[in-house]
Amino acid sequence: MNILVLYYSKGGNTRRLAEAIAEGVDSVEGVSAVLRDTDKVSKDDFLTAEGIIAGSPVYFGTMAAGMKKIFDDYVGIRKKMEGKVGAAFATSGDPSGGKETTMISIIQCLLIYGMVIVGDPMSATGHYGTACVGKPDTDALENGRKIGARVAQIAATLRA
Repeated sequence: MNILVLYYSKGGNTRRLAEAIAEGVDSVEGVSAVLRDTDKVSKDDFLTAEGIIAGSPVYFGTMAAGMKKIFDDYVGIRKKMEGKVGAAFATSGDPSGGKETTMISIIQCLLIYGMVIVGDPMSATGHYGTACVGKPDTDALENGRKIGARVAQIAATLRA
């Protein structure tokens, strides 16, 4: 079973957090992460995934246009995504830079796709998803692994 870890990253911080999330997915037996930048993702990646963990840097309090374009372009397959697991993550340049609003913008798209939304576990931050300011530090990378593992575990449970 696959979980798609989808990200847009211009400076590399969001990509690094996405890599940690993929490590968390891969830590769950029988589940594999498919790590894709928005420039490389396909509709088939969406359709074959049992879950999507999507992340973006904060751009004016919302997701980057490159991420939004994917959700817009693939809206025709949204009914086929119903019941799959969805989660969000974000990076910003400032502590009050809009990480939560960015994750909510991603979560809105995942909800419209009919997905079951999962936040990060209580052992991480217990909020909308995983986020960090600037380059992900040790704690942010660990929280990324935790949300990756959580989505993988929930997707496996739902599939069973």
